Amino acid sequence: MDARRLVIGTLLGGIVVYALGYLIFILAFGSFYAANIGSATGVIRDPEIMWAVLLASCAYAALITLMIGITGDAITTGEAMKRGAVVGFLLWVTADFIIYGSTNVQNLTRTAVDPVLELVRGGISGGIIAVILSKVGGGVRVRERRETVGV
Repeated sequence: MDARRLVIGTLLGGIVVYALGYLIFILAFGSFYAANIGSATGVIRDPEIMWAVLLASCAYAALITLMIGITGDAITTGEAMKRGAVVGFLLWVTADFIIYGSTNVQNLTRTAVDPVLELVRGGISGGIIAVILSKVGGGVRVRERRETVGV
């Protein structure tokens, strides 16, 4: 993975990660998250500090981009989605259980559900990042899945 591909994957992927986060965690599951706050009060920041959320989204996209390009081999979009899903799940199962174990910010239900939703966000982001990198030249090569028919 060269620096150019990493920067492109990080910046454009950061936008994808942020947009998917808005769709999943605000629009689709916002009421679930609001209902599953721990005993802490006043912890939701409204409005969010956008630069911080975008910076975190870019860091998330950088991890996914690095995992997509780690071997340097051509991969399918499906393989990129799997790698993104693994990154998302492992990153957030770590963060959520540390937050749960050391603060009153979220309850156990939210702690268990969040990594699963992040698996989805990471997977979709991984697929989109791979497609973006394959289109910019010199990026991740997405190989087509070849099906063989056995006789």
